[in-house]
Amino acid sequence: MEENLRMPEHVALILDGNGRWAKKRGLPRQMGHKAGCETLERIVEAGAQMGIKYLTVYGFSTENWSRPEDEVGALMQLFRTYAKRLLDVVVRRTTLTFFRIGASFAVLSVAAEQGVRVRMIGERNRFAPDLVEAINRLESETKDNTNMTFVIAVNYGGRDEITRAVRKVMRDCRDGRIAPEEMTEQVFASYLDTAGIPDPDLLIRTSGELRLSNYLLWQLAYTELYVTDCLWPDFTREELTEAIRHYNRRERRFGGITAK
Repeated sequence: MEENLRMPEHVALILDGNGRWAKKRGLPRQMGHKAGCETLERIVEAGAQMGIKYLTVYGFSTENWSRPEDEVGALMQLFRTYAKRLLDVVVRRTTLTFFRIGASFAVLSVAAEQGVRVRMIGERNRFAPDLVEAINRLESETKDNTNMTFVIAVNYGGRDEITRAVRKVMRDCRDGRIAPEEMTEQVFASYLDTAGIPDPDLLIRTSGELRLSNYLLWQLAYTELYVTDCLWPDFTREELTEAIRHYNRRERRFGGITAK
């Protein structure tokens, strides 16, 4: 354990700043995305080595579909290309390739020996059938890995997740599977995309933005927030450690009071 720090079990990330990183250097946006991809690879490996058990990143949001059609189309084509590469790599059992699309598209490669399990959250059925098959296959191929669970939110929005969960609850009530008086917070959480995953202990957002952006709205109720002005491509293991240092200084009361 680094510096004898108490590691958060679950860290959530909002990765901002790829475009600004590239603009500051007079580079095209895709170079910022490439740099962000390399950073994500390093941080996932660092997180697994440090003992973080769950790492969740915001990929493609439900709101990203409102971007210009040509931009969304380009992202989907990139997604398709890398998804096919991903499946080939996973089958060969050499390297696991993860992907992120959205405000910044990235591809992440992590050595299989890291033992990372992949899980996707969000409404995947809006993607083309071949992409849905690729996501399902990736989850299946890594389901027995136990070192860390890497959660990627794709076509995900917190409000959309809660709305879909309510629809499922209503159907189960209609079909007699659950009675209204049986509903608790714990039962409702089992209807969310993150069922079985503990709520994040720490949320890190880069590039200084001070908003949740419709991310994990139910799950972040008592999460500690850490915002840094560091642009995502510049984020390092030391930056992650600094966020965890701040987390270690927080007193988590979950609505209670401190014992005297």
